[in-house]
Amino acid sequence: MNKNKLAGKNVLITAGAQGIGEAITRHFIDSGAHVAIHYFSSADTANQLIEYAIQKGQRAIAINGDLTNEIDANAVVEKTVETLGGLDILINNAGSLVARKMLNEMEAEFWHKVMDINLTSMMFVTRAASPHLAKNENSSIVNLASLAGRKGGHPGSLAYSTSKGAILTLTRALSAELGPQGTRVNAVAPGLILGTSFHNTHTSKESADETTAGIPIQRAGNADDVARAVTYLASEYDGFITGATLDINGGVYNM
Repeated sequence: MNKNKLAGKNVLITAGAQGIGEAITRHFIDSGAHVAIHYFSSADTANQLIEYAIQKGQRAIAINGDLTNEIDANAVVEKTVETLGGLDILINNAGSLVARKMLNEMEAEFWHKVMDINLTSMMFVTRAASPHLAKNENSSIVNLASLAGRKGGHPGSLAYSTSKGAILTLTRALSAELGPQGTRVNAVAPGLILGTSFHNTHTSKESADETTAGIPIQRAGNADDVARAVTYLASEYDGFITGATLDINGGVYNM
């Protein structure tokens, strides 16, 4: 990948201070980009990342917000543009499984909460960002989907898997709608990525070991595996790839 393509680009990463998001932010900083790091609760890490970027001579800001709130989502984008001076790349990384619930325990409130965190928030941020991305001849969006969105996920992830499956479709729909303005929209679908709070919270060691045993390359993924793919797709802002989802799962595939 030609990292110089990212040098000087203005990037907003949602939930950019924890897990996969933190790795993505570090990769962008190392590639010479100016970063806006949205966070919900990881203030300390966000501030460390800001210091790291500023030491390298790049612009950086940490912005707190609840992206399921339309006003917050709009404010995050506005603050990004004010501080960085524009927006070239949007990484829609915010999302959560929240908890495992089977269909027979599914309350409407929980269903809506998961959909809002994973899907509605992505629409809000993208809607707010789109006019700013359109000001560039070329721009790029990368959405975080999941292998669960393809396969249906493990037991208890019905709402999460459904929301992630919708992101695959959202990505294709946005690529068609935003293509004429010069914005390419792609997604990544990570499989088992260990070492993040997501799997530390929601995946037992037994389950992780069992899943890993079924991965053809015989290891789980890590956050850097995902970050490299995200920065690659983001750097293709002037390329021919759009509406695509890149699977990052060690060879576990089921269309």
